[in-house]
Amino acid sequence: MKQHIAVIGGGVIGLSTAFALIRAGHNVTLIEQNEDVGLGASYANGGQLSYRYVSPLADAGIPRQALGWIMKSGSPVSLRLRVDPTQWRWMLSFLAACNRSTNRKNAKILLQLGLEGQTEMATWRAEGLEGYFWRQAGKLVLYRQNKVFQKAVSAIQNPTLERAFSPKDCAKIEPAFAHLAPDLAGGIFSPEDEVADSYLFCKALKTSLLSNPQFRYLPGKAALKPETDKHCMLTVDDVGYAVDRIVLAAGLNSREIVAPLGIRLPLYGLKGYSLTLRPSPEKLPSISVTDYDNRVVYARLGDTLRVAAMVDIGAEDRSLTPTRLTSLRHLVRRTLPGLNSNNLPDSPWAGLRPATPTGVPIIGHSRYENLLFNVGHGALGFTLAAGSAARITKLIDQAHPEGIQK
Repeated sequence: MKQHIAVIGGGVIGLSTAFALIRAGHNVTLIEQNEDVGLGASYANGGQLSYRYVSPLADAGIPRQALGWIMKSGSPVSLRLRVDPTQWRWMLSFLAACNRSTNRKNAKILLQLGLEGQTEMATWRAEGLEGYFWRQAGKLVLYRQNKVFQKAVSAIQNPTLERAFSPKDCAKIEPAFAHLAPDLAGGIFSPEDEVADSYLFCKALKTSLLSNPQFRYLPGKAALKPETDKHCMLTVDDVGYAVDRIVLAAGLNSREIVAPLGIRLPLYGLKGYSLTLRPSPEKLPSISVTDYDNRVVYARLGDTLRVAAMVDIGAEDRSLTPTRLTSLRHLVRRTLPGLNSNNLPDSPWAGLRPATPTGVPIIGHSRYENLLFNVGHGALGFTLAAGSAARITKLIDQAHPEGIQK
């Protein structure tokens, strides 16, 4: 049955949700408080659609490893402890999820969601959605430690879709990283993984949606408050709006939006950084690459190279931290000396990834019958966006739906 649905949030999750709901025949109003779509965590992320590389950050050994990182300048993870109950609750739940069985269970959930998203995205492209530098480039994950590499090899479920490579083979498949071969234990290549520009994807979705008479774009600040025990009321800039359903997909801002409803979403902002470089085209790597030990991703997007890295726990804003950017630039120079990146201008960016402690997003119903959640995708927002949108659409279309998580 056709419904009028409000989607709060104009990032990659909210736009994908609106797009899937429009395709299903619903009337959709998308609400975004920024001056345009895709300007939050979706703006300059890593650009990798890593459908088969979706293991959550919470895993056995991570707390001990993170302690070592935290003590080193330029490490992949930094921690700033605050007098903040939200941070401590999140960290305690994160530590509870740092075990092998929980990681494997959650990785399976993310893998299924990612593969559903890959199928959904292919359908959208076949219907004409374009203009965001999509390529099926394949993804190569490089490992320096043999123990970690062998663990990754043992986790391969489909040798056709994930292939273990020797250091020599890694150098052949992506020559831009060939000089790293002597320091590598090996790599795992996923030929069907993809890359695309998340911000341009958001713009393409908005353009397509605006061409549909059942869609309305509403700039403004959304708020929710209880109307009854089972229904909540939506306002935008203090003006009330009557809709059948509300889908909250506002990233980290979702915590503030549901606070008046007495709901505490287990979300925390994990700050990450990226650089966008424009080297000579012949020096751009073709394959998407992840440097596992340094937790850095490299993706060619059109004529640019997107480099994304780092997790700052306890950062409260999206300001550009000079020491973190210096460390990232230094790492790029060491990893890809052929770029001559000393002479290349780059476009730095920082964003707050809205993460749950387990790494599994919250997709489903709230205790209010007219409110659903599509939040908490962390660093995998772009990868999981289309699959999450398809699941939300299915929940709304079902007579008696049940969410993934409440």
